[in-house]
Amino acid sequence: MTETAHHQGPGDSSQLIAAHGLSVHFHERTILDRVDLTVSRGEIVTVIGLNGAGKSTLVRALLGLITPDAGRILRQPGLRIGYSPQHLHLDATLPLSVARFLTLGAHAPRRRLLKLLAEVGVADVLDSQIAEISGGEMHRVLLARALLRKPDLLVLDEPLAGVDVAGQSELYRLIADIRDRYACGVLMVSHDLHVVMAATDRVVCINHHVCCTGRPEAVTRHPEFVALFGRHVAEGLAVYSHHHDHQHDVAGAPVPLDEG
Repeated sequence: MTETAHHQGPGDSSQLIAAHGLSVHFHERTILDRVDLTVSRGEIVTVIGLNGAGKSTLVRALLGLITPDAGRILRQPGLRIGYSPQHLHLDATLPLSVARFLTLGAHAPRRRLLKLLAEVGVADVLDSQIAEISGGEMHRVLLARALLRKPDLLVLDEPLAGVDVAGQSELYRLIADIRDRYACGVLMVSHDLHVVMAATDRVVCINHHVCCTGRPEAVTRHPEFVALFGRHVAEGLAVYSHHHDHQHDVAGAPVPLDEG
């Protein structure tokens, strides 16, 4: 019997969402096997893994879009979640402006839309047609839409897909800035290991189960990570290790890292 608690807060008051022992099966295949994951206010957590490892299934379970076969999901009461999906299929012939897209299912005045787009660096596309903007601009528009609800938790599924390396680094800096500005937690799914290792606070590596989790520099040395991605990849990522000399408190403010 699945126990999914939507209104009971996690035990740690700084935790926004906590999954315990999540399992999902599909046609007798195990997609997720007793997965644990937490996201706290002020931290960026990135889920990595090979294709088919269950990353997007984990996100959908956390969002309540699918019901796990076993396990618990605890959310802080009143938790506001902003979500940017991996794929968005829109008819290219459909006349849909960015302004209209942003307000589908929600209402916001034009000045708020302009402010949000300015925050993500694309204020000039508000009146453009969705079909006419670039892939990089679309990622930023999706990010702006996820911010409409002033989320406590921002969930980004492959936010850098199709973006060039320079654009990826810029987008990660933007996501970190949003984390600080909104004092929110961020949960990302990403394939780009190099950028992830430089720009996230905690990594969760999954291959249907949690292989390893921790700070990026610790994860790249873990035997299961090396077995999944190869020693040459793990060694190459060492130069991208997370070099922050601080972490973030529950309000998003930087505080020194604990020693030891």
